[in-house]
Formats: sequence, structure tokens, C-alpha cells
Amino acid sequence: MRTYDFSPLFRSTIGFDRLFDLAEAAHRAGEDHYPPYNIERLAEDRYQIVLAIAGFAPDEISVTAEQNVLTVEGVKVDKAAREYLYQGISTRRFKRQFSLADYVEVKSAAFDNGLLRIELAREVPEAMKPRRIAINAASSNSPRQLESVAA
Repeated sequence: MRTYDFSPLFRSTIGFDRLFDLAEAAHRAGEDHYPPYNIERLAEDRYQIVLAIAGFAPDEISVTAEQNVLTVEGVKVDKAAREYLYQGISTRRFKRQFSLADYVEVKSAAFDNGLLRIELAREVPEAMKPRRIAINAASSNSPRQLESVAA
């Protein structure tokens, strides 16, 4: 197992704390592969997460977005006790979290044929978008008077 020491970067960077925390959390995270999922880029600022959650009903799934974390939880409510000879479809409880970048918002969620599709979009506020600054040119034809001394 590899370990990374970010302390040299802490000495020379400002404001990247969240990035280092995400890297450390990803390194510490267990390898839970349930439920399987895909993350797709649909356009420059549009994304889609697709989770395969066969056996769950829409009312047994909750999708929550708060701060920069998207959480998908599933709790299977077994209405009747069943006796399985073989159970290959996993319906265990799950909690999957996705870290979202700044200004990424959840637009919609849809459940169809055992797939949960979550649409995301990055919408940067106008105040944060790059803008062109006009440069005023000084007129070089007329000399500027720096000081005036009354005689």
C-alpha cells in the first residue's frame, strides 16, 4: 500500500486544503463496489451518474445533495419473509457518496429499468466567470503636468 505525504505542499499552497482532504479520503476509502455505477461526461459542463440498483423501488432510494457531496442511499424493505434457494440479486443496504466540484448542481434524478440516472451540471455564477477588462490608453499627444508651483 502506498502512502502520500502532502506536508511539503501545505507549506507552499493556500486554499487547496479541500483537494488534499479529498485525495486522502479517496486513499482511505474501502473498495466497496456495490452498487456498480458509471460516471459520464455528456458535454463540457454536464455529467451523468448511472447506478445499477436492480431490486429496489424508487421509494426505497434517497438522493441527497448538500454542500459538495451527493449521497445516494438505498434501504430495501422486505415486505414478506421469503425463502430463497439462491439469491443472486443483492438487495443489501448501501450508501454511496460522490464529491462534487464547486458549482456542480444536481439537476434531476430518474429511475428506470433498475437504473438510477442522476443529471449534474456545472453552473458558474456570472461574477465568477472570466471577463475582459478594458485598458484605457493615456493620450501621448499632450504632456502631463506633474506639479504646479505658483510664482
